[in-house]
Amino acid sequence: MQTGKQYLPTAVESTQGYPRTAVLYRNMMKTTGLYLVLLLGAVLFMVPFLWMLSSSLKSLAEVQTWPVVWLPSEILWQNYPEVFVRTPFARYLLNSTIITFGGIIGTIVGSSLAGFGFARMRFPGRNVLFFVNLTTLMLPAWVVIVPHFMMFSAVGWLDTYLPLIVPAFFGNPFHIFLYRQYFLGIPQELEDAAQIDGASIWRIFLQIFMPMSKPVTATVAIFAFYSYWNDLIYPLVYLQSQLKFPVSLGLRMFQTSNAVVDIPLMMAASVMALLPCVLLFLFAQRLFMQGAVITGVEK
Repeated sequence: MQTGKQYLPTAVESTQGYPRTAVLYRNMMKTTGLYLVLLLGAVLFMVPFLWMLSSSLKSLAEVQTWPVVWLPSEILWQNYPEVFVRTPFARYLLNSTIITFGGIIGTIVGSSLAGFGFARMRFPGRNVLFFVNLTTLMLPAWVVIVPHFMMFSAVGWLDTYLPLIVPAFFGNPFHIFLYRQYFLGIPQELEDAAQIDGASIWRIFLQIFMPMSKPVTATVAIFAFYSYWNDLIYPLVYLQSQLKFPVSLGLRMFQTSNAVVDIPLMMAASVMALLPCVLLFLFAQRLFMQGAVITGVEK
């Protein structure tokens, strides 16, 4: 027994009485197991995409072969240009681009204005109105399709892009929530200093708050892009002319134009329709991941 000296654990001991090497080994095994589970899940989720990509380069007979042949015996790159010959696919891409960018602009304008009002303006019933705005998130979109169809039919907007783009300028409840939470995190001193200098509320919004809200604006734009680019229900309800169809609705033409569905061409068209979403996620994934983080500021 040693006296006068304080006992300290050695390098191979932990405070719980277990060897440090055993603790490190156990943590390493947990981390390895977690990554293996995540890798397995990623592979399972990638299987449909890989099958779609592989099928877009096959012949129809090879696609219908069972069991599935993952690698085509002959790569048929001509399936991709053939899509533009069989259908007006270039027009579908243009229509989707018009609808998507119109929806993005409308969403940013409408949601930022509403979020600014809920965050920085003082008026009676502000909290009640914001609560009502949040409750609309629980309302399924299919509940209001029939009233919206009747309203747009009465004003003569059917078979146009107006029913798809104009509602975006009135804001989206979730995007309004994102802007409000971000604006609440901007120091009040900036707004007070601008008011002392004689800036109006519009100038404060346009020259102070919007330039500082680039992260949330980028996040809202990404969310809106995915929503409008992949939307099928609303174009199916409001559009009637084939030349006005977006990509999501134009893919349906491969199933209805022929008695036998040409799966390779439909998969090639699906790959081209999915490519903008994949590229956007690859180049903006950091902003995309921050979408749930920037809402955590409250006053």
